[in-house]
Amino acid sequence: MILISLGVFFLMLLAGFPLFITMLGTALTGFLYLGDMGQLRIIVQQFYGGVSPFALLAIPYFILVGELMNSSGMSIRLLRFAESLVGHTKGGLGYITVVTSIIFSGINGSASADASAVGSIMLPAMKKGGYPDSYAAGLVAGSSLIGPIIPPSIFMILLGAMTATDVGGLFMAGVIPGLLLGLAFIVMHRISAVKLNLPVANTAFSFKKFLSATVGATPALIAPGIIIGGILFGFMTPTESGAVASLYVLVVGLFWTRELNMGGIWIALSNTVRLTSVIFLIIGGATVIGWLLTYEQVTQTMAPLIMQYTSSPTQVLLLISLITFLIGMFMEEIAVLVLLTPVFYPLAITAGIDPLHFGIVMTLNITIALITPPMGGCIYIVSSIGGVSLEKMFKTIWPFVLVALVCQLFIITIPGISLWFPHLLGY
Repeated sequence: MILISLGVFFLMLLAGFPLFITMLGTALTGFLYLGDMGQLRIIVQQFYGGVSPFALLAIPYFILVGELMNSSGMSIRLLRFAESLVGHTKGGLGYITVVTSIIFSGINGSASADASAVGSIMLPAMKKGGYPDSYAAGLVAGSSLIGPIIPPSIFMILLGAMTATDVGGLFMAGVIPGLLLGLAFIVMHRISAVKLNLPVANTAFSFKKFLSATVGATPALIAPGIIIGGILFGFMTPTESGAVASLYVLVVGLFWTRELNMGGIWIALSNTVRLTSVIFLIIGGATVIGWLLTYEQVTQTMAPLIMQYTSSPTQVLLLISLITFLIGMFMEEIAVLVLLTPVFYPLAITAGIDPLHFGIVMTLNITIALITPPMGGCIYIVSSIGGVSLEKMFKTIWPFVLVALVCQLFIITIPGISLWFPHLLGY
């Protein structure tokens, strides 16, 4: 049955069917193979059940926060703040890109949203500043990986809902790995700035400019504080923090920056509905396939099969990462997460892996897939925004993938990178 369903899946993908239709068609094939027509009702039940967990309500709120910030001019203020910090250094525009991505990562939790928001501003600036097009595009795409690691994170919300892992704990577990990833890209850019002889964005550090940029960006910097602080101190759930942050950004955009109008609100709401609908349709379709895999005992047989060869938590995580990386190269990332998490989570628990550690490793696996050819979504976003051909993007992105994989190796082999902070906070 599995081989037949896989064949149907790839045939429908090649035929150009939408991903959620492909998943439902694959699931239908599996159910028909079982021969019990009465079980077809399970498709509807599982699809609805997959998108109904309360924790998933946080997803549209975090998307809305990012959209409203773009429409209200707060994103530009964050960029100016980053420029005042690091713009005076050699290759300053590249540092601004990474620092801005780190700040943005505390707002919407989406690599695609970060790539779009940061890329639309920084790619023209770097191109005008004499940066090679392909390198600038690779830096924007690579830096976007920080988005789903530093809280909040759409991927972590999904993973927490599927594994009953505390989403707040997952958020806190992502702080240090996310900063590690940002530091790695800063070091990489430093080496590239010298090698490519990249220009300085500003002539010298100006405390006056820094103070002005800080004052202008303060309302925007409060938004991630609301999200992370509310969860950290137990005042709000992730869903509630997303709702409060959305309301906060709306009020600031209307009455502080005064750049947000009804047109901007409509665009933000429309984009939020569109992106949320796409995500939830994929979740529903993948949930149906996940139930079928469980029914056929694929998940139950995976752990004993692998544990015959190794019981080392590190080796198990390396194997999970390898499989996820290879599959993520050819499938949409949310679908990979929803399909593979129910398969790998029991294996991780059997191997004695902390659920928070597994969650961060799995999240980073899925995130790296976003910049890995040929299906990495952020590659196509940045290519479109920057006018860089996919051929160039595919060639220039691999060093950034390698840096992310090295960070992943550190996170796998040193669990404390993920676990120290959440355990300190009592998760």
